[in-house]
Amino acid sequence: MALEITNFLLSAQSADAKIRTEAEATLTQFKEQNLPVFLLSLAVELSNDGKPVESRRLAGIVLKNSLDAKEASTKEHLVQQWTAIDVSLKSQIKNLLLNTLNSSVRDASHTSSQVIAKIASIEIPRKEWPELVGSLLANMTQQGSAASLKQATLETLGYVCEEISHHDLVQDEVNAVLTAVVSGMTMTEQNPEVRLVATKALYNALDFAQTNFQNQMERDYIMKVVCEATTAKEVEIRQAAFECIVSIASTYYEFLEPYMQIIVELSSKAVKEDAEAVALQAIELWSSICDEEIELQDYDVPDSGDSSVAHSRFIEKALPTLVPMLLETLLKQDEDQDQDDDIWNLAMAGGTCLGLVSRTVGDAVVPLVMPFVEANILKEDWRSREAATYAFGSILDGPSIEKLSPMVNAGFEFLLNAMKDENSHVRDTTAWTLSRIFELLHRPSSGFTVLSPNNLQRVAGVLLESIKDAPHVAEKVCGAIYYLAQGYEDAGPTSSLLTPYIPDIIGALVSTAERMDGTDSKLRSSAYETLNEVIRCSNLSETSLIIAQLCPIIMNKLAQSIELQVVSSDDRGKQGELQASLCGVLQVIIQKLSSTDETKSLILQAADQIMMLFLKIFTCRSSAVHEEAMLAIGALAYATGPEFGKYMPEFYKYLEMGLQNFEEYQVCAISVGVVGDICRALDDKILPYCDGIMTLLLKDLSSGELHRSVKPPIFSCFGDIALAISEHFEKYIQFALPMMQSAAEVCANLDYGDEEMSEYGNQLRRSIFEAYSGILQGFKNSKPDLMLPHAPHLLQFLEVVAQDRNRYESVTKAAAAVLGDLVDALGSNAKALLNDRVFCKAFLGECLQSDDEQLKETATWTQGMIGRTFSICG
Repeated sequence: MALEITNFLLSAQSADAKIRTEAEATLTQFKEQNLPVFLLSLAVELSNDGKPVESRRLAGIVLKNSLDAKEASTKEHLVQQWTAIDVSLKSQIKNLLLNTLNSSVRDASHTSSQVIAKIASIEIPRKEWPELVGSLLANMTQQGSAASLKQATLETLGYVCEEISHHDLVQDEVNAVLTAVVSGMTMTEQNPEVRLVATKALYNALDFAQTNFQNQMERDYIMKVVCEATTAKEVEIRQAAFECIVSIASTYYEFLEPYMQIIVELSSKAVKEDAEAVALQAIELWSSICDEEIELQDYDVPDSGDSSVAHSRFIEKALPTLVPMLLETLLKQDEDQDQDDDIWNLAMAGGTCLGLVSRTVGDAVVPLVMPFVEANILKEDWRSREAATYAFGSILDGPSIEKLSPMVNAGFEFLLNAMKDENSHVRDTTAWTLSRIFELLHRPSSGFTVLSPNNLQRVAGVLLESIKDAPHVAEKVCGAIYYLAQGYEDAGPTSSLLTPYIPDIIGALVSTAERMDGTDSKLRSSAYETLNEVIRCSNLSETSLIIAQLCPIIMNKLAQSIELQVVSSDDRGKQGELQASLCGVLQVIIQKLSSTDETKSLILQAADQIMMLFLKIFTCRSSAVHEEAMLAIGALAYATGPEFGKYMPEFYKYLEMGLQNFEEYQVCAISVGVVGDICRALDDKILPYCDGIMTLLLKDLSSGELHRSVKPPIFSCFGDIALAISEHFEKYIQFALPMMQSAAEVCANLDYGDEEMSEYGNQLRRSIFEAYSGILQGFKNSKPDLMLPHAPHLLQFLEVVAQDRNRYESVTKAAAAVLGDLVDALGSNAKALLNDRVFCKAFLGECLQSDDEQLKETATWTQGMIGRTFSICG
């Protein structure tokens, strides 16, 4: 039944483009005309040891890609295609793949392992391949199994465990898998390749071992084998074994206590003596333990008994060994680490871990680190000075202000002087440390800052000089300026302290963004992000004219960017990044200047030119630019109010394009948000465009292609439209309300135990309430009775949400508000609806107990509305 496809697979890899294209077209045609036979032919090719390695490898890749894809909708389509294939034909394919594990050609068995796992990910959750685990385990236990078969089988078990959920296997299967994997890891296994894949397989199988880790004897054995593997002769095995311990520390923290002594010994030895790849995993182990203990500290209320996992304080107990070990790693820098973002070395890993240790134990870390800082900060060797500075910067988050402020104040002038150090690595780390100081210890609004009127001039001078340094240093200086400006936000009169330096800071950032000496656009992006923060946090009453003068400069740059010569995709990418940054700056300028009536005129006089620029920008093909331009247009709509109507005839076609952009769904989501901004700006003047907009929004909701994250904002947008056009929303009710009701049913069936799904569900619930609120308010003065038939469904939905104690606070606020809007809109008709709804009183009582003043205010208003309705009705 299978067809001969060897030559086509080989031709598809030809250097000759014509031959390659023809072969690819033939394979595609075969796939489209008869997918089942196409997949069988690929499996036959992969399983045949007489075929060329190249054709077998490509057969395996095409087979794998016919079962799986990154994009969710494509993956779902491929899964449906596979499940529709005849069972006997699928069995042939699966048997061929299992037989291929015994191939002497490693490429073929490796690819087969991956394909088997992809099929397992589809079939095992559906209980359609129950014999798979047994078949694989038979390869491990049968007498005289070749090492190559054991290797391929263990690899397959690892991939399968990676693809499926631990709920998909029964405990007997888990036990058998763990037995096979762990036995492959033991020192009695002579073949290092088998031992390596077994160790990697255990890493993927650890999630399945929950029951086994609760059994001390089984847990001891697994830990013994893993710890032994950290001392294997082969570097790769040692690295994989530490990766397993990292995962165990995260997944089974509560069981670590008996093994901590050996873990400390093994990790210390690895960090000090082993290859970098192994040492990095040993440091990652301690970072993982920090993460667990930080989480326990964040969520565990003392003496409440809420936490199911005891805080064992492993980091605190290990401090005398751990901190000196990490400090030593800081001296192992790479010469070019500041120029290459992809570098991850011992020094960087050690500093990151030290930062986590600081957050975990707080004040206790300071006396262990400061002697190292003091001993190394003045040494001639640049590595010592850089390591001392890095150590100092790493412990600024965690200890109390009382503990930190004396040492920061004492070292602050030294750090400013170090910005002139002869070594660029030292200057880079010093600038990073200054940014950390400003981020964590410069909060005038809360009454504490390391800065004063006396040293601010010096700080500004150093930063403005240092921003001219090498690109990697200048980027860190941008970060320091960012947090310096952010500290003065909402700082009252204190914010005026930075005002004298704002013109020079803005000028320096604009100049930095224009620099041509950076190897990539990272410095430019940092400069523009910092410029945005400086504008956003400035004291508007003192800086409005400075910001207004910046506006035409940025507009001119945006106009020039449109004329840039684009000859390659790289050029187009750079042009897009520049335009996105410039649109972002204009958005912040618009928002800042339109935030008060006194300064709004400064933006209104430039509005026409700004809008013309944005419309030109839409001719570019970059989604990032479209996102930023849409956001800026939303800000402009808010600023110009009803005057925005004159831009709609030209802008509407681009808004339509955005609302139909399923592929770049972020653009679609932002376009939905802009519809809301325009509704608030134009009110009923948006009416001529509503038929088109509502048609597109309803189409978006019905689409299976559009990313689900766009759907909640669409419901909120219904509310914005209804509020803007009031009774004219009547003709959309028959389409919008069924959508809202079916979405409410979706909310009821989501798994709120899954973090990602819970977030989506809460966004969806809030947006449905916001839609109802907008519609109710829109009909209130003219046609409130239109909502009477839909009120019972809304109340039922409210009751279901009110019973969920884990709902987000934003959902609670929206629920309290829509209940008030319902009563307010329906008036006396609401009494009969609420008579048997006992949940209302309890829900509002809960809201009134909240610490959130806004929620209490909303609940009080809603309670008043209900009280008024009942008193009027008697």
